[in-house]
Order: sequence, then C-alpha cells, then structure tokens
Amino acid sequence: MIQAGLPLDKAKKVAILVHGRGSQAEQIITLSDHLHLDEFALLAPSANLGSWYPYSFMAPLKDNQPSLDKALSTLDEAFQQCKDSGFSSSNLFLIGFSQGACLILEYAARNAGEFGGVIAFTGGLIGQKIHKENYRGNFNGTPIFIGASHEDVHVPLARIKETAKTLEDMGAKINTLIFKDPHHTIREEEIRWVNEHVLS
Repeated sequence: MIQAGLPLDKAKKVAILVHGRGSQAEQIITLSDHLHLDEFALLAPSANLGSWYPYSFMAPLKDNQPSLDKALSTLDEAFQQCKDSGFSSSNLFLIGFSQGACLILEYAARNAGEFGGVIAFTGGLIGQKIHKENYRGNFNGTPIFIGASHEDVHVPLARIKETAKTLEDMGAKINTLIFKDPHHTIREEEIRWVNEHVLS
C-alpha cells in the first residue's frame, strides 16, 4: 500500500486509487497530477504481479476466485484503515482505471453507502452476468462516474449501461461519458468533468 498526498491525520478526505492490469500503485498515484486531490490523503494498493484477478471481468465469478475475493478484501482493508483514522464514508473516494475501475465498482456495489464519490475510468460490475444478489445497501445520492469508449475492447458498452442502471437503482447519482474514439485510456475530457462535478 502506497500512501501519498497529505498525511491521514491532516487530510479532510481520502482517495483510494486502484490500478489496472499490468500496472502498479506508483502509476495510478500519478493521476493526482491531473485530478483535484491536493487536499486529500491518497492510498494506492498494489496487486500481486500487477493483476487483481486472472481473467476478464466478464468471466464467471468462480473463474476469478480466489483472487477476486482477495482483491476486494484488500480494498476493504484500505477502507477500514481510513475509518480507523476517523474518516466517515462520505469523505472517502474510490478511483480506478480499467481492471481497477471494475474492482472499485464491484466493491462499492457490495458495500453501498454514502461515499464521497466513485470514479471509474473504463469499468463495469464484475461477472459473466451482474449478480444483484451480492449487492446491498443504498448509495444515498453518491456521485458515481463511468467514462469509456463506445467500443472499448475490454469493457462492452452494454455492460457499462447495465452497471449504471444497477447502481442508479441502488440510489447512486450516475453520470456516464461515452466517447466515439476506440481508445482504452483516460481522456482529458473525463478529467475535467470529474474535477468539476465530483472533486470540486
């Protein structure tokens, strides 16, 4: 677990940043150069060998076990560290890209509450199908952002739309930005939107 930004005892908010497949915590932390996180403490866990789970996020859940449960547990440990430091969930933000975006969406849906925000750069809920029986709680208006290409090679648009509907039904304030380009990336337009509407 990498810690950056303000110390936990001096920050008013915390962002937990989760990297994608083949990446590492040091890389996702660099998002703080672009997002408005100056007043945040930053936590970034690292996946073993750079992958949170071995197969596609749309594989059957059992195929990605036990790695998926371990990854969710890692996020929960970061969350609990923040709560033990006195932060309420409304001051905690989850930010992820690609595989990390899928993981934060899945974690949030399984632990729905009033988060500060959930920011998913190209991601969707995990599983061959969406397992609503695993999800509980109410987001109570938590802003959740999902941005992606309309034809991303890893995350189909249909799953993004289904994810957005599922989270909206759980009380989240959903916003999606879908781009015409085919790139699997984080765009300047997404950064600007998140800074203005979620992190302002």
